Amino acid sequence: MEDLIINFTPTGMIPTKAKNPYVPISVNEIVEEVHEAYELGITMVHLHARDEESGAPTYRKEIYGRILEGLRRHCPELVMGVSLSGRSVSSVEKRSEVLQLLPDMGSLTLSSLNFPGQASINSPETIVELIARMTRYGVKPELEVFDLGMINYARYLIRKDLLKAPFYFNIILGNIAGLQLDFLHLGNAIRDLPKGSLWAAVGIGKAQLGANNLAIAMGGGVRVGLEDNIYFDKAKKKRASNKDLLLRIYELAEMHERKIMKASELGRAGFYNSQYKRNFT
Repeated sequence: MEDLIINFTPTGMIPTKAKNPYVPISVNEIVEEVHEAYELGITMVHLHARDEESGAPTYRKEIYGRILEGLRRHCPELVMGVSLSGRSVSSVEKRSEVLQLLPDMGSLTLSSLNFPGQASINSPETIVELIARMTRYGVKPELEVFDLGMINYARYLIRKDLLKAPFYFNIILGNIAGLQLDFLHLGNAIRDLPKGSLWAAVGIGKAQLGANNLAIAMGGGVRVGLEDNIYFDKAKKKRASNKDLLLRIYELAEMHERKIMKASELGRAGFYNSQYKRNFT
């Protein structure tokens, strides 16, 4: 991978406006922020939907549908991924409801894991069923790995012919129960990826900038946005906006002479949903 994949994560499940007023919650806010990022230059987006009254995460396809409708109108070439997270709902039916809207990608965490305050449950049966449903709707998995065991499980699923190329991985650093912001941790994860995989490094909280730096220097992609970090600095004195975080990535990319990968390049490499009729005009 030569060109830099920027995977933009504007919202997530955890950040609130009480903690950072720049977090986009409503459909219009999310669409506007992603549209602005698209105009600046991003490759793909990782979407979470929120209930517009409570601000809580929601799986409902009605809300995702309004977000995707707006983005497909304003950002026709953008590779659009949606969350299939198990942190707030466990039902496969609910987690996969959004797939009926034919997004390009759906997140797939490759095992259960603990976060500081809660667990994300992803049983083998759930993972296999989510893959089957993504395959049915033409959606590519956005493979999320927090430790080397999850990469090994991905290789197992490939051997079983359940996961099929091309592969895209988010390597997530900084969670208390997983890989840390460490050169060797990231290097070992990259070494273990299936041959030819595209990958981006993700840093949670104060690990975000370091993970972005390592990934850009090592030839990988980045995931960046308020989902993973609501502060601009490690001292937590300045609350970030999504634009702040993106502009810093562009500065780092220029320093390392990394060209930003166009969304259409990633999409046509096998990450567009062929079942969705795109309008590029």
